[in-house]
Amino acid sequence: MDLLHIISGNILSPAILFFGLGTIAGLLKSDLEVPDSISHYLSLYLMMAIGFKGGVAIANTHEFTPQILTAIGAGLLVSLLLPFLAYGILRKTTTLDRPTAAAVAAHYGSISMVTFATATAFLNNNNITYAGYVVAILALMEAPAILSGLFIAHRASNKEKRLSREIFTNGSILLLFGAFCIGWIMGQPGMDKVSGFLDTPFEGILCLFLLDMGLLVAKNLHHLKSLTWKVVLFGIYMPMIGGSIGLVISYLIGLDVGTATLFSILCGSASYIAVPAAMRLALPEANAAVYVPLSLAITFPLNVTLAIPLYFALASSPFFRN
Repeated sequence: MDLLHIISGNILSPAILFFGLGTIAGLLKSDLEVPDSISHYLSLYLMMAIGFKGGVAIANTHEFTPQILTAIGAGLLVSLLLPFLAYGILRKTTTLDRPTAAAVAAHYGSISMVTFATATAFLNNNNITYAGYVVAILALMEAPAILSGLFIAHRASNKEKRLSREIFTNGSILLLFGAFCIGWIMGQPGMDKVSGFLDTPFEGILCLFLLDMGLLVAKNLHHLKSLTWKVVLFGIYMPMIGGSIGLVISYLIGLDVGTATLFSILCGSASYIAVPAAMRLALPEANAAVYVPLSLAITFPLNVTLAIPLYFALASSPFFRN
């Protein structure tokens, strides 16, 4: 299967087409909308489903191998260190002030749960298996990047303590990790009981959520006018740098094609939910009109349409498999 065929197959999938529909509807100023309460429910559902299924997959493996521990450690390390690389690039190539550059850097060391969900749907549609423990990596990669961004910005210690509590009591992280643990405890018998809710409807609910994301992207596009072209370019090449790092690590520790694809997309995605909320609290002087549209309107569409099939094609290549 060549790269163009893989990319076209991804773009023509229901989830991505609904994302496109939402974006077009937003650009046309349509009255189409997903109520906030429904949007919140969809987010909760996706986190619960992803976490639970990942925990069940871990239960079915029956052991933590050195490869699993290495992959989890590598994910934490990438999340912790990638913001320093992103910040260095931003300071050399753009005129962003220190707090804004630090906030942007934190976004590109963290992860996007919806990008991950889209990637798992892509793999499932192509009958590609992946390791369940990658969900644990997803849950653990959110906080280190935030802490690194704060370290770069040299925030006051009292705000850092307040933020630490916000991070580790964050509802998204708690639900994702909690559902993972419940799935791990319950195993396959638990999955058999809830598969009609957490498995069968997953693709349809993801389509509805991506429709909502398309509407949100369209609403943020006008903010891009205030960004310089160098900042916009950063939103394109920085995720590719992170994804490439993920691919190299996957090759070195011998991950299978599906798991390598997901690990790479985690390293190459950018947060637009948890990190913006954290930065508003800890770095109010950072310019949200830079980091929100950059991660949401540039990097997110790039990842869900092109990066996922690209990383899959690279992970499937003869070079990667040898």
